[in-house]
Amino acid sequence: MAEESTTDGFAPLRIKRVVRETADAVSLVLDVPEHCSHRFRYQAGQFLTVRVTVDGRDLRRCYSMSSAPLEDELQITVKRDPGGVVSNWINDTAVAGTELHAAPPDGRFVLREIDSDSADLVAFAGGSGITPIMSLVRTALADSSRRIKLFYANRARDSVIFSDRLARLAEANAGRLVVEYHYDEDGGVVTPAAVDSFTAGVGAAEYYICGPAPFMATVENALQAAGVPKVRLHLERFTVADAAPAVTADDAQATEEVVIELDRRVTTAAYRKGDTLLQTARMSGLRAPSSCETGSCGTCMARVVEGTARMLNNDALDDDEVDEGWVLTCQTLPTSRSVRVVYE
Repeated sequence: MAEESTTDGFAPLRIKRVVRETADAVSLVLDVPEHCSHRFRYQAGQFLTVRVTVDGRDLRRCYSMSSAPLEDELQITVKRDPGGVVSNWINDTAVAGTELHAAPPDGRFVLREIDSDSADLVAFAGGSGITPIMSLVRTALADSSRRIKLFYANRARDSVIFSDRLARLAEANAGRLVVEYHYDEDGGVVTPAAVDSFTAGVGAAEYYICGPAPFMATVENALQAAGVPKVRLHLERFTVADAAPAVTADDAQATEEVVIELDRRVTTAAYRKGDTLLQTARMSGLRAPSSCETGSCGTCMARVVEGTARMLNNDALDDDEVDEGWVLTCQTLPTSRSVRVVYE
């Protein structure tokens, strides 16, 4: 059978099973056709970019795999967001047999090479941030002898995702997996003191953090204040963009042209104020690489070699890459008269 996919790399996947995790979160077990299974192999901690049509609009969102690579099934977990068009649509309407379009797995929130197989893995999850953490924890338990500590924060007890599975994992891996729960309804939001208490006595470890922005900022700042090297901190953020990025009066006001090098071809495009570099490439008829379009996956990265530009959101590139001129074109506005960008 010929591989069925859209021109921009998305493939149709049918929902095989819907698992109601909590009142406001569901897991979708996706059926990946055999002919494109090689495109959907993934590492623990990665995500899918899903495209759906809601009220006539094509929308893309990133959802982490809550399954682990050691399994035969591919599963994502989606928590309802009060203003989330796609998350609400999935929670309200997804049933077995529904077809979604997904791009191949992506993301850098994966297990890192470590100095010792017995080094600790310390994870902090807030709310639905447990999704990629669950994949990481299960993989580390299966593939290594590492000790794992998980701090899992939620607003209330009834909002805990995977509570039964986590309990079974902790029981089956006594001595290796410790799970500590925090409930805002009992003692307020997570504080730096709670982070310090949880990590007391931890030696060299890799730290993985995923959850709401305020939660992640608290944990990251507390760990850095405690002397944890930045290289050992791994954060996963997702930004939802229902509309085009806001543009201020000072953004790209002098830009006249964007020179794009893609697939060994050079294209000079007239610039339309407010467009990102990715939008400019598309307006010129180019098939520039892209996936999530929220600044999270890094698929659209390119290097600005002449002129200047400003990223509106960056959750994929590290500081060294930014210093070298790399940008996420889906989130980048040119800020000089002429800009030259190279896809390598």
